[in-house]
Amino acid sequence: MESIKELEKGKTSHGKVTIVGLGRLGLRVALNLMETHRGGPELIKAIDGQRITADDLIFRLKGARVGEYKVKFLERLATGLSTRKVVGIPVYISDDNLHLIDGDIICISIAGGDTLPITASIIKHAHRIGAATISTMGVAGIGGEKVITEDISQAKDNPITKFLKDKGIKDHTLIGTGKLIRDWEPITGYVLDEIAKAITSHILKILHMG
Repeated sequence: MESIKELEKGKTSHGKVTIVGLGRLGLRVALNLMETHRGGPELIKAIDGQRITADDLIFRLKGARVGEYKVKFLERLATGLSTRKVVGIPVYISDDNLHLIDGDIICISIAGGDTLPITASIIKHAHRIGAATISTMGVAGIGGEKVITEDISQAKDNPITKFLKDKGIKDHTLIGTGKLIRDWEPITGYVLDEIAKAITSHILKILHMG
């Protein structure tokens, strides 16, 4: 029988996760992964060109400064971590810089405007390099909504899933409440917490169970 010390040695950080879009949801996912002990990714890369504003309360609660790049704040927050490295790239992803995206798992959490075309491009790029992919299918909710995790092949058609399917996207995980901008529900921090939890759980399953 293996000793506790030997078992502990086997539970180390490994693999690389790239988060594209470090907004309110992306930050929550990143923090969950950074706080994972005895496992989780060895390297977290965050890509986002946005700076922190006064409205980014969750960032400010964690000590961010208004005007600071979101991804550079995440880097700063990770200073001194011994179990994993955090790298922030302060650019907006476009079809011209998809090469910046690499890793074992790509988590897409871009918000604002019509993000579906670039989401499809990111997924296709990620699949070309052999990475698993996750994105959202609606994150609105006031509590009580079921957070769904499913492969795109099983997902009911809504504007998000239909667009991605029409672009030929397969072998892709969608996570969310299914509540979109057309629905009356607002986006709440506590529902984002639940969605981030589901995303983090799925990432860890891929990293540790394949």
